[in-house]
Amino acid sequence: MSAPHLIIGSGINALVAAALLSRKGEPVLVLERSAHLGGCMRTEEITLPGYRHDVMAATFVLFLTSPAYGELAEDLGRHGLEFCHTAHPTAVLRPGGQSAVLTMDRAANVAAFEKLASGDGRQHEADVGGIEADAGFLFALLGNPLWSFKMARLVAGQAWKRGLNELKAWFGAALQPARGWLEGSYSSPTLQALWAPWVLHTGLTPESTYSGQMGRVIAFALEAAGAPVAKGGSGSVPEAFRKLIEEKGGAVRTGVDVSRILVEDGKAVGIETSEGETIRGRSVIASVTPTQLYERLLEGNDSGKSASKYRYGRGNFQLHYALDGDPDWIAEGLEDVALIHLADGIDSVSKSANEAERGLLPETPTICVGQPHRLDPSRAPEGKGILWLQIPDAPRIIKGDAAGEIEAGPEWTEAVSEAFADRIEAVLRRHIRNFDRIKLARKAYSPADLNAININLVGGDPYGGACTIDQFFIWRPFAHSSNSATDIRNLHMIGASTHPGPGLGGGSGYNLAKRMGA
Repeated sequence: MSAPHLIIGSGINALVAAALLSRKGEPVLVLERSAHLGGCMRTEEITLPGYRHDVMAATFVLFLTSPAYGELAEDLGRHGLEFCHTAHPTAVLRPGGQSAVLTMDRAANVAAFEKLASGDGRQHEADVGGIEADAGFLFALLGNPLWSFKMARLVAGQAWKRGLNELKAWFGAALQPARGWLEGSYSSPTLQALWAPWVLHTGLTPESTYSGQMGRVIAFALEAAGAPVAKGGSGSVPEAFRKLIEEKGGAVRTGVDVSRILVEDGKAVGIETSEGETIRGRSVIASVTPTQLYERLLEGNDSGKSASKYRYGRGNFQLHYALDGDPDWIAEGLEDVALIHLADGIDSVSKSANEAERGLLPETPTICVGQPHRLDPSRAPEGKGILWLQIPDAPRIIKGDAAGEIEAGPEWTEAVSEAFADRIEAVLRRHIRNFDRIKLARKAYSPADLNAININLVGGDPYGGACTIDQFFIWRPFAHSSNSATDIRNLHMIGASTHPGPGLGGGSGYNLAKRMGA
């Protein structure tokens, strides 16, 4: 057997690259530091026996709409991968009980949003219709290698088709912050509140450049493809990949900590593990953060001088519940919604994000509540339930508490984590009538806990680094970056820290595999 492509890490990008390369007959070896395959795709019984919780990643709309899934769906399905759906992907529930629900039926959404405020339904139709009309160009920008002749031809073609001035206007509109989009387009505060929290899931805030365009993209994707969950838990996704890779002659090893990339004459030739094992390879594909790559795996190498300046974003806080039944929400129509945000509107989302970015525990966190057992009954015993809570606004390093109630800083301790969980639970209790009666157990994960589980979640940042425009698109991870290339031959970097950024789309792994002939 010829030397394999060595892939460090087993997140979605690493698995996509490994699957595509192995399908083409290329030898691959995936090396995962953890005992669990899949990076942020992990399912465990962390509260009570029989309650299966997705510890981190939970929904797969980006994967289902990706070119990677388009090519791999049939093979992964053969190996047991199934997705469960609901017609109601998302909703918002405000403190006063006002709510809005998005369905996968555009006409129904238009009618419902018109009832919230005249003109808002038509505006939604225009927003998602605009994304649909521009899908070919927009998703090429968001998913394909940006620094390439193919992309240059694509942009040139758009300039010819639209005219330079119209193309300039298109890019200008795409850079609009979500606050400008929502306040300038929708009259209903509840409809504004439906979309404002979603920009947090892209690592942005309502004031961030291009967050408005990302909000529109999310609205389109959720309406078109929903918010599917993997049957049996997100951990079933890497297991299907494992079976596919091994079927095609590749290999997957867990519990292997790669400590160093071997470089000879400016060329990556293999890796060394923390146990002293040396493995030679034809190439090294590192699905890691810049600091992990340049300050650990390439320690002493001058090729990553910019890594020390790379910035990470807000941390993530996870909270999981085992329930003795279904939640009785204070608003109707939420029982089968996949993801419900508890937020009052643009200002509340902006406030919590700003507090977290300043190192404070948010006074009123923006909370995303998932009900995976409503889509996939296998997640809990019959008649029972689970909740998956993600709080995308948590400080990586704590400077204080915005409410002045929790003594904290700078580290996340168990006491601080539990006190913050109590704050979140108090919000949850106000939105679920029967919460105290059905609550059985809970498990919290602070940003520090998540970092301990996955070395690439630096400070609990699940997005591989701050997603501000200065280190996104062609500037991700560095201003001088060019797709997945590094200054070392045969060494490639993929993952959330590279274009097209975070999420479960597998884009950087897909792009690299295609450039390598898969």
